[in-house]
Amino acid sequence: MNSIFSKQPVSRRLGRGLMLAGIAGVFALAGVSTASAQSTTGSVFGKAPAGYAVSVRSATTGTGRTVHVDDSGRYSARELPNGVYTVTLKDKDQAVAKHPNVEVIVGRGVEVDFDCSKIKCGEIADAK
Repeated sequence: MNSIFSKQPVSRRLGRGLMLAGIAGVFALAGVSTASAQSTTGSVFGKAPAGYAVSVRSATTGTGRTVHVDDSGRYSARELPNGVYTVTLKDKDQAVAKHPNVEVIVGRGVEVDFDCSKIKCGEIADAK
């Protein structure tokens, strides 16, 4: 009896149709909000000597952040806008080693490691 000429009142059929349209609208909005919640930033992470700090600065804007290396020798600088960065290993606010031109891409992480056996962590880096 799903006929247009059903004996149910018109208001009941109209109410049911509006309810179904409302449910479909809620699901459509949920899909839109999920799409807009996608990542708009990237990250830089890696290994470095425990106790040091790692500075990640934009080559174009100069903005960025400094994070500390944890006891296991890992660091992570998250939520960086896309762009080109200089990643600097620091000991007591003195630059020890640098990785210039590190490209951060939205939604991805870039691994930048500092190996003291190769870069002589006890010396201050060039001011380039």
